[in-house]
Amino acid sequence: MKSKLFIILLAMFIIIGFYSGAVAADIKIGALNDMTGATSDVGKDYALGIAEAIHYMNDNGGVNGKKIKLYQFDYGYRVPEALTKYKLFKRLKCVSVLGWGTGDTEALSPTVTKDKMPYVSASYSAHLTDPKKTPYNLFAATDYSSNARAAITAWFDKKWPNHADFGKRKPRFICSYMFASPYSSAPIKAVKDQAQLLGFEIGPDQVINWPTKDATVQLTNMSRFNPDYAYITSTAMNGAVILKNAKALGLKTKFISNIRNFEESLITLSGGAAEGTYGVHPIAPYGADVPGMKKVVESHEKWHPGETGTNVYVEGWVNILSVTEALKNRCLCLDFQ
Repeated sequence: MKSKLFIILLAMFIIIGFYSGAVAADIKIGALNDMTGATSDVGKDYALGIAEAIHYMNDNGGVNGKKIKLYQFDYGYRVPEALTKYKLFKRLKCVSVLGWGTGDTEALSPTVTKDKMPYVSASYSAHLTDPKKTPYNLFAATDYSSNARAAITAWFDKKWPNHADFGKRKPRFICSYMFASPYSSAPIKAVKDQAQLLGFEIGPDQVINWPTKDATVQLTNMSRFNPDYAYITSTAMNGAVILKNAKALGLKTKFISNIRNFEESLITLSGGAAEGTYGVHPIAPYGADVPGMKKVVESHEKWHPGETGTNVYVEGWVNILSVTEALKNRCLCLDFQ
């Protein structure tokens, strides 16, 4: 009897010890960020938002009592580097990965689907929104194409009726983007389709590669078509050059920027040339009176006194809070072994 009781107690201690070890284990999350590459002007703030959102979570009990271990890498906006780091995340047994760029996110998508890896990115490409094809690619925002269609529709409904030529001719529209960039070219077909649906006259694309130091040639070509409205898919440091050149040329075109161009830094980088432009951003700006923003602002002020956060910083928080909320509610599998 004593022998049997000893075996039962021993088994209980082993089970409790194993369970305690599992409870104590960190939740591992990987992050691919661009801190030095072509989109680092906005990528650095996104990376900071991710790191500080996790810092906040760990300071406030983690996820159901478990701490989060972040493996964060700068992949320099290079697709091959992203693929290599993703393999490392798998070996580290990360339960989720936070990505950044469209090119690397789309390239990884088949592997992510095969691995059943929850992949939450800051690429809002509409190519990633079909659950039949990309069920594990997730993001907490409207996609680039929907944003572009919404922007051109809003301009058509709200601004065009006040134009001096309203009712006399069709509004004229062009796109300015980097053709070779999957991110930059992602919404172009959608916004052109919407422009055609609304009855716009669509002019020739103006391809402006990054980094952009001068876009005078492309803008001079654009001026011959004299568009009323131009949609820019760029980042702020490149978009600022376009807006400064357009101002210098005296263009009357209204520029509407997509999310990565429509950042706070566009104001200072453009030297005032951004005045009167419009933009699309699906994430509430830093400090907005919306649920959840208080913790973001208070944390930022604590860690960066005297500084103001940015839209893309808030994006990092949004994606981390989405992942951790899923973990809290066991919507993601925690595999600690």
